[in-house]
Amino acid sequence: MRADLDIIQEWIPAGSRVLDLGCGDGELLAWLRDNKGVSGYGLEIDPEKIARCIERGVNVVEQNLDQGLGNFASDSFDVVVMTQSLQALHYPDWVLAEMLRVGRTCIITFPNFGHWRCRWYLASKGRMPVSDFLPYTWYNTPNIHFCTFEDFERLCHAQNARVQERLAVDRDHRHGWASRIWPNLLGEIGIYRISGPTALDAQSAG
Repeated sequence: MRADLDIIQEWIPAGSRVLDLGCGDGELLAWLRDNKGVSGYGLEIDPEKIARCIERGVNVVEQNLDQGLGNFASDSFDVVVMTQSLQALHYPDWVLAEMLRVGRTCIITFPNFGHWRCRWYLASKGRMPVSDFLPYTWYNTPNIHFCTFEDFERLCHAQNARVQERLAVDRDHRHGWASRIWPNLLGEIGIYRISGPTALDAQSAG
């Protein structure tokens, strides 16, 4: 399984009901089903990836994330996952709010555009960074909303969401003491677990 998905699965309890946004070929959901007894759905827009989900026996819905999650009831999932899609959405703030509405916990990963390599590229070359990790030029990139860890955490705060866990990892999904101290500078990818106001109220009541 992909390295980031291996980290994510540790945060998903056995028997959970999971919604995977931009689920790709269904790799995560298939693994969770087979190893943790998880049930749920994946949302995907790419026909080839949808076909692969079906081959794997993964429940998949063809759906554009920018259209929201209005077909799902509030608090209908234990965990909502979205990996490497936040920066490609037209309305990331609205989609995040929808994730917090339908899920008790949300797990989100995205590239950090505050990483030192991005800063160095801009400062030294005066152009948007192009690398193995960000292989697109400014005019053909699917990434339309560039954000840093600080930007994302400010959005969470604005939506009354709490950051429960955060890992700042490199391109190989390794994390160490330096990225824990300076996450916004040294972390290339953010892996976040957050919860919304409804989940916080339920925890307080319990």
